[in-house]
Amino acid sequence: MSTGALYNDQGGAEAAVEAGQESTPTSSGSGAAFGLFSADFKKNEDLKEMLESSKESLKLEAMKRIVGLIAKGKNASELFPAVVKNVASKNIELKKLVYVYLVRYAEEQQDLALLSISTFQRALKDPNQFIRASALRVLSSIRVPIIVPIMMLAIKEAAADLSPYVRKTSAHAIQKLYSLDADQKEQLIEVIEKLLKDKSTLVAGSVVMAFEEVCPDRIDLIHKNYRKLCNLLVDVEEWGQVVIISMLTRYARTQFTSPWKEGAMFDENNEKAFYESDSEEKKGHTEEKPYIMDPDHRLLLRNTKPLLQSRNTAVVMSVAQLYWHLAPKHEVSIVTKSLVRLLRSHREVQYIVLQNIATMSIQRKGMFEPFMKSFYVRSTDATHIKTLKLEILTNLANEANISTILREFQTYVKSQDKAFAAATIQAIGRCATNISEVTDTCLNGLVLLLSNRDETVVAESVVVIKKLLQTQPTQHSEIIKHMAKLFDNITVPMARASILWLIGEYCERVPKIAPDVLRKMAKSFTAEEDIVKLQTVNLAAKLYLTNSKQTKLLTQYILNLGKYDQNYDIRDRTRFIRQLIVPSEKSGALNKYARRILLAPKPAPVLESSFKDRDRFQLGTLSHSLNSKATGYQELSDWPAVAPDQSVRNVEIIEAVKEWTPTVGKTKQPKSDDKFYSDDEDEKEEEGSDSSGSEDSSSSSSSEESGSDSEEESSESEKTSSDSGKSSSGSEQSSSESELEQKKKKKTKKVPQKKSKPTAADSESDENGNGPVAQESSSSAESSSGSETDSEDDSDSDSPAPQKKTETKTKPKVAVKSKKEVSLLDLDDFSPAPTNTPQSSIFSPSLLSDLEGLSLSGVSSTMQVTTSSFGPVKTYELLHHMTGKGLAAKYHFPRQPCLYQPSMVAVQVILSNSSDHSLEEIHIGDRSPASLNIHCFNTIERLEPEASVTVSMGIDFSDSTQAANFQLCTKEDQFSVSIQPAVGELLMPSSMTEQDFCKEQGKLQGMNETSATITMETVNASSQAISKQVLSVANVGVVSSSQNNFSRFAGRTVSSGALVLVSLELKESSTVLLTINTEKTVMASMLLRDVKQALTQA
Repeated sequence: MSTGALYNDQGGAEAAVEAGQESTPTSSGSGAAFGLFSADFKKNEDLKEMLESSKESLKLEAMKRIVGLIAKGKNASELFPAVVKNVASKNIELKKLVYVYLVRYAEEQQDLALLSISTFQRALKDPNQFIRASALRVLSSIRVPIIVPIMMLAIKEAAADLSPYVRKTSAHAIQKLYSLDADQKEQLIEVIEKLLKDKSTLVAGSVVMAFEEVCPDRIDLIHKNYRKLCNLLVDVEEWGQVVIISMLTRYARTQFTSPWKEGAMFDENNEKAFYESDSEEKKGHTEEKPYIMDPDHRLLLRNTKPLLQSRNTAVVMSVAQLYWHLAPKHEVSIVTKSLVRLLRSHREVQYIVLQNIATMSIQRKGMFEPFMKSFYVRSTDATHIKTLKLEILTNLANEANISTILREFQTYVKSQDKAFAAATIQAIGRCATNISEVTDTCLNGLVLLLSNRDETVVAESVVVIKKLLQTQPTQHSEIIKHMAKLFDNITVPMARASILWLIGEYCERVPKIAPDVLRKMAKSFTAEEDIVKLQTVNLAAKLYLTNSKQTKLLTQYILNLGKYDQNYDIRDRTRFIRQLIVPSEKSGALNKYARRILLAPKPAPVLESSFKDRDRFQLGTLSHSLNSKATGYQELSDWPAVAPDQSVRNVEIIEAVKEWTPTVGKTKQPKSDDKFYSDDEDEKEEEGSDSSGSEDSSSSSSSEESGSDSEEESSESEKTSSDSGKSSSGSEQSSSESELEQKKKKKTKKVPQKKSKPTAADSESDENGNGPVAQESSSSAESSSGSETDSEDDSDSDSPAPQKKTETKTKPKVAVKSKKEVSLLDLDDFSPAPTNTPQSSIFSPSLLSDLEGLSLSGVSSTMQVTTSSFGPVKTYELLHHMTGKGLAAKYHFPRQPCLYQPSMVAVQVILSNSSDHSLEEIHIGDRSPASLNIHCFNTIERLEPEASVTVSMGIDFSDSTQAANFQLCTKEDQFSVSIQPAVGELLMPSSMTEQDFCKEQGKLQGMNETSATITMETVNASSQAISKQVLSVANVGVVSSSQNNFSRFAGRTVSSGALVLVSLELKESSTVLLTINTEKTVMASMLLRDVKQALTQA
């Protein structure tokens, strides 16, 4: 049909109305009756005339309007013939708009689009990159098999285009062509392989998407590009990041060994992992090897960590799932804060994030416990969000926080949202079964709910009570009686059926009530729901067996009613029950066992989370959200038992490991002022670098050399501390790019040679793999270089320059050193640094006291932490020198705010070497439980005989006296040790006035108050003596009191900041009333015991 014909019939006019063109009509309508149609008819004509005019400005205006219509969702397909004529226009702006239109309608108007295919092919060679890309986009949108060869040729040409934008478009076209003709797979894989080598961040995400669509199983294509993709990840656009992270998660599960092995010991500090010679490796094979994380595995974790701060929720979610599936268990908790942050987003985002948190919280409660308040339900939340939050709160419930959670649940039960109130009652039931201490409390609360006005609440309560009573029925006949009384008022079928089942199951405990309930049921049997009828038949059978005298006739009556019921399930059940319980000739031997069949003890139901089995799906996927396998879902493979050859990821061939010579005896190349990536430097590195293929190793090897003789650079190290931030980011990139790439990038990265020292610190912390190098290793480099400078200035005055490396390294560690000054650079030492990062300086107790007055950012202003007025501290043995093969360790609690994290308790450890040889590489290894949050001290490279050193740690005990178990390791041995805190050390002093104390005490009454009366010696019954004893036990602050017979102390728990108030009232005859008020009831009883013991033994 020609265009004119289309517009001359009424259908064309209607289509024009639908298109809703916005230009003003050039002439008035032909008549009043047809005014509307003729006007719109003219509008379309105008657009056509404008497109066919010779003026470019008119054409451009017409195309802008047409694209505007498309954007509003209007149908502009009938203008296709007029638009397609302008595809050969020389005006770039017009051409772009025409291609936008053609991409939208090429699939619908294939015949007309095919007529212009030669124009599209010509446009593929246009000098403007946007035109080339648009032409390819239109070409791939024409879904006609006949032009597949033309599309393939165009894709291959575009893949080699100089513009990254065109190459990106070719990656998009690959997926379209594959869906049109799957036979082209092999040729497309060649193009994908070529595009994967592309170094542009613009192309990376699109080509990985094409890889996932076309050949997700061809992992061999990723090997050579793995490190490049990891390094480009931060700069790729957000949706590309999501696709790449998802692909790398699957890749890592096939290439690296599991970091979760039972008893796996993390030994990433051990340089042998990277620098061992062949002969040394063979010797080590006989011993059991500790788990050493592959540098490429660590590279992926390190480069994805910064993306947790992305503004895109999908990126944050994909990094969280990557850490969950790939990271060592003690590192997974870094994603917690980011996931909780996403809960402030839209409800759709909340729903997906909460589903994933619900799955995580089943396996690792400790991750989300500190953020429990984030999961409290808000009145504005939708029902599906509320139920998910409820699920998570139930998963997080334990003995410590159950009282808080139950208080929260009490409010939820009163909610107007009935579905949510019912879900809350189920959650209370789950808490009651999981935590035996609160079972009775929950039962009593649910019984009270039975008198609620709302039917759904009552019904749900009955169902949950039924499940709870199965766990301990002997104690609860009263509850069954109470439920039987309420039976007449309950109308919900499930609730009625549950009560009938309970009465039947425990009919011997309520012998008087059960027959009466059966009598009532016989009256209303025909009007009941099917589920209630089935339970009535069961109840009749059980009563017939236990109390046939009273119920024989009733049972026969009910069985007769059931025999003629409309539902065949009830008819079948009735026949079966009759044959089972009523002896007859036909029934044979079966009725002997009737009692054992019907009244058999039933196992109590296990109330489990509905998310218990969802971890079989990868987090963040559609399958996980739906809890069923979606089309196209690719399962994560299990970790390989033995890691595949890691050399496949090497980009270029490097000489064998055995040609590497250890750094200790190596002659040093003279230092030059060349740039960091100069050609000479590269050549030297190639000659002597190790062949693990990981550029991690190559940069760390060069930095090992530069760190080995610090005397040569002692004069330069003063300068380096100020520049270390720059060099650290440089070393992070260099640590894992190929040497080939390094050479190409040497022009862009102009880092002076003098910065090699901080680079050493950076690359070593890379190997440890403990956190983002860009932020954290720079601070360690600053502090280590600063402290080394001090020590080297001292030693240089006495000793010549070519001194041994080990001596200078240990000097700053030994406690004998007293004249070391505290510089501002050392303060960086207290930022949260990665665990086990090798650092040269270790701070002393004197430095801690200097820093007492600093404000801690993590502590809220209302807390007002003060220092304790108590002086002496108790020292405990951590490791005996006999057990530790010469290494002895003692620890004490300095009662200072912890500088690493406000929720940590500060612990000072004194390490002594009582052996006759020096101990090397003293550090902290595995911890138990794995989720335990410890800020470790930095690795002590060397401890000379008879020397000792004091180091500081931070441990988050989570307000629990559970011991922190970890391994204290030297180069050769590991020793299991544990730090058990006294309950008083889990507190920090809080200053408040007497008036505030009394006000807060008034809020913490009832269950939150614990008290005891103590009899003391008359000599010790003074307020000073009492204060001394209380402060010896607990780290609390003294509250000034206006009454002589009162002593008051206030503190807060370190981890959660809960208020702990201790008051002692001195009474007659040397008795003292000790009262402790706090929400932490378990801590209160333990503190009471300790204070009581201290006061009575004084």
